[in-house]
Amino acid sequence: MRLPFLSSFVEPVFVEIQEHAEKVRECAWIFQQAFECYMNPHCESFEEHMAEVIRIENEADVVKLRIGSHMPLDILMPVGKVVLLEYVQMQDSTLDAVVQSLAWLSYRKQALIPFELHEDFLLLVDAVMDPFEEITRMITEARRYCKRFSEACWTRIDGIVQNIRRQHHDAEAIEEKIKRKAFDSVSDTMALYHVVHLAASIGTISTRTRHAGNLMASMLSR
Repeated sequence: MRLPFLSSFVEPVFVEIQEHAEKVRECAWIFQQAFECYMNPHCESFEEHMAEVIRIENEADVVKLRIGSHMPLDILMPVGKVVLLEYVQMQDSTLDAVVQSLAWLSYRKQALIPFELHEDFLLLVDAVMDPFEEITRMITEARRYCKRFSEACWTRIDGIVQNIRRQHHDAEAIEEKIKRKAFDSVSDTMALYHVVHLAASIGTISTRTRHAGNLMASMLSR
């Protein structure tokens, strides 16, 4: 049985999980700016964006470590501690996917994405950004749910998770479209490999946000 008064022990943990989620979302925003800069031959701030992502990633790591050290090990909590830490790792893995995509993008600084794929890549990046807003909303609702275990909060959480799943489906469709068009339009083998792997790497961001949403739903399910 879950007792509302025990929520006082999990609330500080969720506050820090939300802080971590906001760091992840901030990195995602900067990744989007860096991507747009990469495709613009007149933009010279790509390296600055990349350095900013690394800086915020380090800040997110500090928050992640703090969450583990602040977990009350000797008190029963309304949410399992192991699963809660697993969720934090999954949320952090979305940031890893952002950093890995940015790093892969940087390996071919002089070879821009083929023009015929520009619009599709911009749509893909837009599609993988949307779930970060949902993740932040989901954690806010999870904090409320752990205070009162109300049906209304659970319904909102379930709705958010469903949104994340739909957004992932949309991102998958765009990723697949890019790969098919790349094989039809990119003749250089190295450029083809770079473009296809980049699409898959960006798609991984969406996959991991979906996993985070699913894990949160499972963690709070009754």
